[in-house]
Amino acid sequence: MNYLTDAFFWVSTGLLVPVMVFLLLGFAYALCMLGGLYGYYADRRQFKKEIGDITNNASDEKISTFDHATTIRHHPDFLLVLTQSKDKAWSPIHTAKALADFEINAEKQLEKSKTLMRVGPMLGLMGTLIPMGPALVGLATGDIATMAMNMQVAFSTTVIGVFLGGTGFTLNSIRKRWFTEDFYNLQFLIDLAQHEHAQE
Repeated sequence: MNYLTDAFFWVSTGLLVPVMVFLLLGFAYALCMLGGLYGYYADRRQFKKEIGDITNNASDEKISTFDHATTIRHHPDFLLVLTQSKDKAWSPIHTAKALADFEINAEKQLEKSKTLMRVGPMLGLMGTLIPMGPALVGLATGDIATMAMNMQVAFSTTVIGVFLGGTGFTLNSIRKRWFTEDFYNLQFLIDLAQHEHAQE
């Protein structure tokens, strides 16, 4: 029994360094994602103005003949769906496929923030529990310095793990709302173009 408990102790203790490394990498990745979100938001403000001009002028100019490439410059995925649909003469089958591809691509982009949201707290919990064993051993033997060091590691990894989870949740919520808005705008423009095309 002692051999088994010792094996578990050494395995769990050996996982501490990889967990701390992954937490540090995740922290750097979260900062990069936050910076990328700021850049994406700046482009999106211009894109919302562009798409607003299109939807507001939809009654004045035919969407089916609209030159999207000269108007939408800040959202390549959005432009790709419109271009593919226009090339296929706004065929319902092909536009449905283009919209489905847009949704799949959006889900792929959201997976990054979802992974951060889920894995961050898991690593933080592991980083909290692993040092607790040596800390309790230090407490039992009267080694207060060892206990304090392990408790410091436990609390630090918890904070970083919660930060990763919160960052991932925030990024996922914001980007999901943006993708939903884009999807409905695409549906509106495609439906309008199909209606115009049917009347020609």
